[in-house]
Amino acid sequence: MTPPPLATGAAVRAPVARRDPKVQVVHGDRRVDDYAWLRAKDDPEVIAYLEAENAHADAWTEPLRDLEEGLYREMLARIRQTDLTVPYQEGGYHYFSRTVEGMAYPIHCRRRGEAGPEEILLDLNDLARGHPFLGLGAFSVSDDGRLLAYSLDTSGFRVYDLVIRDLGAGSLLAEGASDVGTVAWAADRTLFYTTKDAAKRPFRLFQHRLGAARAELLYEEEDERFSVSVRRTRSRAFLLLSSDSLTTSEVRVRSADHPGEPWRVIAPREADHEYEVDHQGERFVIRTNSGGRNFRLVAAPVSNSGRERWAEIVPHRADVMLEGAECFERHLVLIEREDGLTQFRVLDGRTADHRVAFPEPVYTALFDTNRWFDAPFFRYAYQSFVTPPSIFDYDMEQRVSTLRKRTEVLGDFDPERYESLRLHATAADGARVPISMVRPRARAGDGPPPLLLYGYGAYGIPLSAAFSSNRLSLLDRGVSYAIAHVRGGGELGKAWHDQGRMASKPNTFGDLIAAAEHLIAERYTASERLAIQGGSAGGLLVGAVLNMRPELFRVALLQVPFVDVLNTMLDPSLPLTVGEFEEWGNPLLPEFYRIMRGYCPYTNLAARGYPSILVRASLNDSQVMYWEPAKYVARLRTLKTDEP
Repeated sequence: MTPPPLATGAAVRAPVARRDPKVQVVHGDRRVDDYAWLRAKDDPEVIAYLEAENAHADAWTEPLRDLEEGLYREMLARIRQTDLTVPYQEGGYHYFSRTVEGMAYPIHCRRRGEAGPEEILLDLNDLARGHPFLGLGAFSVSDDGRLLAYSLDTSGFRVYDLVIRDLGAGSLLAEGASDVGTVAWAADRTLFYTTKDAAKRPFRLFQHRLGAARAELLYEEEDERFSVSVRRTRSRAFLLLSSDSLTTSEVRVRSADHPGEPWRVIAPREADHEYEVDHQGERFVIRTNSGGRNFRLVAAPVSNSGRERWAEIVPHRADVMLEGAECFERHLVLIEREDGLTQFRVLDGRTADHRVAFPEPVYTALFDTNRWFDAPFFRYAYQSFVTPPSIFDYDMEQRVSTLRKRTEVLGDFDPERYESLRLHATAADGARVPISMVRPRARAGDGPPPLLLYGYGAYGIPLSAAFSSNRLSLLDRGVSYAIAHVRGGGELGKAWHDQGRMASKPNTFGDLIAAAEHLIAERYTASERLAIQGGSAGGLLVGAVLNMRPELFRVALLQVPFVDVLNTMLDPSLPLTVGEFEEWGNPLLPEFYRIMRGYCPYTNLAARGYPSILVRASLNDSQVMYWEPAKYVARLRTLKTDEP
């Protein structure tokens, strides 16, 4: 059954970008880019073209405006706009944020103890006045509770400027810095922070003693593949300086009580050795991939943390990914992923103890804010396709989870109206690709229902079954929703990531095609009722698949899509490019150029029919530059053989 066409402004004339051919020859391959001129962000012609694209989209969707407004009101009506987060304890204070109906941003607050008067630390609504955008980055309070270091981005380009507020006096200090990354306080009010280079890579660590004329540069990372970060251990005893690429780590440590002492390297960087460090008592606890791609857990004495002193706590397991290890005074909490699902495993001392039980077969569980080192419990967030976001405290001795808050969904929400499914598709090489799906239990009509399929598949990032109150507007109209857990993600451990990166990247595209074919073959949907969605690296995934199998889909949504892969990866001046060589490969090497040349969405656009496509971008996005989707749309319009 083919659904009726949408009543859109299809007769509206689309803008036409002028062609200005730029020829590039790499490894003997000649490519012509007609739209490279769109990179000139300050050129009035570029801005005029982008504004024409926005006007075209507005005109095209004008007949849908009433539906759009109705959906917005429907979605907004499910959200309790005046609300509080669950407070977390740090020092003698309980920190929380609250939202107020009609205000766009949260208000960050604290109380001394559980019942003290509210103290407003930051009202982001006040700080947003006069700015078209506001983003909060760092947020860190000094040990004595007197000083707040925070950073704000007012451009959308991820340029976060550091501000220090005296919470007692309610005034701002003169000290600050531009384009900062992570921040951490030492015990004596010395502030450490990282700053970024022109490519948006955090590469320098500064130490600033309040009242000093200027900050002191402590460390500069010269290898452009590596980014630096600084943090304080939960025990508050140590500062950690990490320098990480996508495949290699190096961690330095120094006492938080004596911030002037030298940094000590836990383990010198070694190609393909990734590790993380935390502190507990007389030992450092280290998550390391030495001994296996899925990581193992070791410990080393604080006094001598060299690799020859590493003693194994939890061995490597081929079927379980150790994603993290969180240290408390009397317990370790392991964050593991098995069969695509997160598990929390609690270790008492040095002995494996137990896992936290979860009630549903498909869910998302995340370690939440836990600043209290000697706490008897840890806090985690839980949700599923049908369970709204929930905050639990888990008593590690009594083995009991206590619900602290569940996000209220206003209106007539009833989770029993929906069902979650776990499916598997078979890829061309025999790999079993998991699919998580939610659909309404009551389905109208005899034909396959419409379905929205989402994918990402990069950086080893796992996608989990998360709740969305906005998605209810789809489900209540009979539309199913599914996530394809394609290779390149982290759902099934590092091997799953490895099978979808570098030279193996084409597996990612084949997996999404296999998922779509399975959903169609099993009549969960039909190609004429199947929509596909992806953002950033997921936009690359969708763009590549649309070139390979456009007939599988009726609609596609690409959000800030990484679609000009070859040109971006050939330009080391752009943010992320050099560091990304370890995810995508370096196209200056013939093997990787050939592979990217075969899947780059922009390069491989061709004269064929495509589904209806909506492409969203941001002028100030520092991760995926606006010109990638702009060029993609401009070229697509010259090649589409069906509707323009």
